Amino acid sequence: MTKTLKNLTKKAVLGLVIMNLVGCGGTNKVTELQGAGATFPYPLYSKMFDAYYKENGIKVNYQSIGSGGGIRQLKAETVDFGASDAFMSDKAMKASGKDILHIPVALGAVSLSYNVPALTNVHLTADVIADMFLGTINNWNDARIKALNPTAQLPNLDIATVHRSDGSGTTFIFTDYLAKVSQAWATKVGKGKAVNWPVGLGGKGNAGVAGVIQNIPGSIGYIGHIYAIQNNMPVVRVKNAKGHFIAPSLASVSQAANTALPADTRASITNSLAKKGYPISGFTWILAYKDQQFKGRSKEQAMATKALLNWMITDGQRFAEPLHYAGLTPVVVNQAQRLLDSMTFGSEGL
Repeated sequence: MTKTLKNLTKKAVLGLVIMNLVGCGGTNKVTELQGAGATFPYPLYSKMFDAYYKENGIKVNYQSIGSGGGIRQLKAETVDFGASDAFMSDKAMKASGKDILHIPVALGAVSLSYNVPALTNVHLTADVIADMFLGTINNWNDARIKALNPTAQLPNLDIATVHRSDGSGTTFIFTDYLAKVSQAWATKVGKGKAVNWPVGLGGKGNAGVAGVIQNIPGSIGYIGHIYAIQNNMPVVRVKNAKGHFIAPSLASVSQAANTALPADTRASITNSLAKKGYPISGFTWILAYKDQQFKGRSKEQAMATKALLNWMITDGQRFAEPLHYAGLTPVVVNQAQRLLDSMTFGSEGL
């Protein structure tokens, strides 16, 4: 069977599943799904879910509350799916008491954006970034920043670092990177969806952090790259593991992700060894129970959830690049589909 025919067959099957879910004669069996979690992919998910409703008649109510909140709501069984930019650890998976699938949907960059008047094209290294967020580099005219930006007019201006105040997958990606590149950071702070920040100001959600940066001269913080683009904010070129200063972009994120994933897709791609890879990149996942029979859900609700997720990793991928997310490679799509194919409803397959 040719690749094109296989794709057409998958789409035809998905179409039949959705037709069965919404019912014949205009009577909807499943009209709405509930999701919650990451703010990092919210611009993408908002576009996807709007298109899905128009194409399939099923509304998706997604609460953009942060990765930590999404995981909590999934574990409380108040949503059909969660969303996170941080994969759950083995310990967290075991503590949940249920098998939770990680379905990758897209990749994105976590950008470092700043508010320093007249300063453009800033270059920073991993150790300098770590020390800025540790509070040991606290002025923009610091000698180490000058050495990396010899032609820039660096002002005598205090640095104000900005971080997420809520549990966040964006924070996980950023701190995962810092823990890999700075022993001081790994020892004093570590990594996670929420950490004890040594210094700095907090903002809720990516939009909140972007707002704080825009309003405080001298500030620097981390945000999903789409938020920097949408707000016309400058971003730092970060020196990667191969010694190249790289700006966040579709191409540099795709380069960073050019690696094999484990079967369950839980993997970090920060500090990639790719020559032109942007070092603060990561996947964003939809989290769903492998056994979809929980808290009185109907089999139709379970089938609707699976159909939505399958659409997101196939037809829905057309929305990724226009919104500055890197889409999934065919290899990762196949891995994600194998995970979806493992879903059950009690003792039955889906």
